[in-house]
Amino acid sequence: QRYFSTIYVNKNLLSTAVHKDAYQVILDGVKGGAKEKRLAAQFIPKFFKHFPELADSAINAQLDLCEDEDVSIRRQAIKELPQFATGDNLPRVADILTQLLQSDDSAEFNLVNNALLSIFKMDAKGTLGGLFSQILQGEDIVRERAIKFLSTKLKTLPEEVMTKEVEEFILTESKKVLEDVTGEEFVLFMKILSGLKSLQTVSGRQQLVELVAEQADLEQTFNPSDTDCVDRLLQCTRQAVPLFSKNVHSTKFVTYFCEHVLPNLSSLTTLVEGLDIQLEVLKLLAEMSSFCGDMEKLESNLKKLFDKLLEYMPLPPEEAENGENAGNEEPKLQFSYVECLLYSFHQLGRKLPDFLTAKLNAEKLKDFKIRLQYFARGLQVYIRQLRLALQGKTGEALKTEENKIKVVALKITNNINVLIKDLFHIPPSYKSTVTLSWKPVQKADASQKRASEDTTSSSPPKKPSAGPKRDARQIYNPPSGKYSSNLGSFSYEIMKGK
Repeated sequence: QRYFSTIYVNKNLLSTAVHKDAYQVILDGVKGGAKEKRLAAQFIPKFFKHFPELADSAINAQLDLCEDEDVSIRRQAIKELPQFATGDNLPRVADILTQLLQSDDSAEFNLVNNALLSIFKMDAKGTLGGLFSQILQGEDIVRERAIKFLSTKLKTLPEEVMTKEVEEFILTESKKVLEDVTGEEFVLFMKILSGLKSLQTVSGRQQLVELVAEQADLEQTFNPSDTDCVDRLLQCTRQAVPLFSKNVHSTKFVTYFCEHVLPNLSSLTTLVEGLDIQLEVLKLLAEMSSFCGDMEKLESNLKKLFDKLLEYMPLPPEEAENGENAGNEEPKLQFSYVECLLYSFHQLGRKLPDFLTAKLNAEKLKDFKIRLQYFARGLQVYIRQLRLALQGKTGEALKTEENKIKVVALKITNNINVLIKDLFHIPPSYKSTVTLSWKPVQKADASQKRASEDTTSSSPPKKPSAGPKRDARQIYNPPSGKYSSNLGSFSYEIMKGK
């Protein structure tokens, strides 16, 4: 009780005059009981600025209180920490607060967040210095929470805090962190960097694409059986796709997919449960192909795309003398895969429009036309079946799982139909525009909107997805069998490819 009163006496003394001995008594309060500690937690920061020669002792004393067993004392001490964030002390306070993010007490954790935000507004670079110091050198839990703090809180700060200089500092420090990150950390840093105003221009997005390409390690030999190698490539490509545009090209990624991934498509492995890895690759390639620039080995890569397309566009089965199939059943038509491959071939084919007519021999071209015709015949049957199944359905009726699948299937088959018609032209045409079946239909196509915005360099890129949401997308693989016999047997089971 006497010590408790002594702190109050010395506090009053400090209020009227500057006395080093009196302040030392308050500092020693951290060694007292609960009441003394609570008073010390308030008075140490209050008079801190008057005793620069005792700065280290004062901060250490407050830090002891931040680690006290009594949660109420910890909370009081944390709440007052921003008062120590003056001059050269601010990075140290930021470092301490960052370490305190590991708290599992929700109220305490929120106090730490608020304290960090308050010193951010005093000195953003100094605060970032403390945060990045712990991200680079701190314990795993501190690193994880510091990264999440940046990914969620930076976007809430006003423009006068997030200056160009501050954003450049974030980019510089982020590059250091990206030298060794997990997949989840990489996604969060892409979210952080994509939100920076200075990186939302054409040149800024180009910097981000280069960062992603470096992370993807596109110079390495691709190993389709190495799940880490495959998953890293997919994760990086997902982050790059929203950044591509008319002026930010996807050439490096498209080239790598054509030269290294497509030839190994059937050998790809992944640890992501439920992910159709082959379809995922083809979808990413299709999305990127729209923004591919001048490609050094265009003809060679078109050939790889063409050969892969042939694998999914079978020849019609041979017929016996009686007109029946010579084989057991007709081949399965994998429309989802064909949509992606046809679209990619269509996009890259625009850059070499005479590929089919001048670069293929007559026999190969004839073979391709037969496959196209056979596929188109089956396509027309399924389009009619789908339209019939959806006829008259509106509103809630279209929201059932069964009808959602049918709607997507109709988009897929319609897209393929448009693309095949272009290739049937003599010479082949590459003028049609389609929206990929898994992309939302908008009044203005997203790519066209991006292209127009690139001229002003003021529009932010679409924020990257945090994970492989494509996992849940339905694949439309209609059944095999005689087309004529399928006309009257359409069902939901058929739509699921059963």
